[in-house]
Amino acid sequence: MTKTQTIHCPNCGDRATRSVIDNSIKRTACESCDYLLIQCFKTGKVIEAYAPGIKSFCAINPVSA
Repeated sequence: MTKTQTIHCPNCGDRATRSVIDNSIKRTACESCDYLLIQCFKTGKVIEAYAPGIKSFCAINPVSA
């Protein structure tokens, strides 16, 4: 069973859809900016993600040589 709701996109703020598929996968997608996030519903672990415009962040400080 799939449940779908409309939310604000976390990337651009436009309308996005969030779907929960069989209480195991959560998929958030925005057609405006091509944002995609697929997560395990139970653990919250990211299965696949694509967010144009969001810079990646590394919590580890680079070592200067």
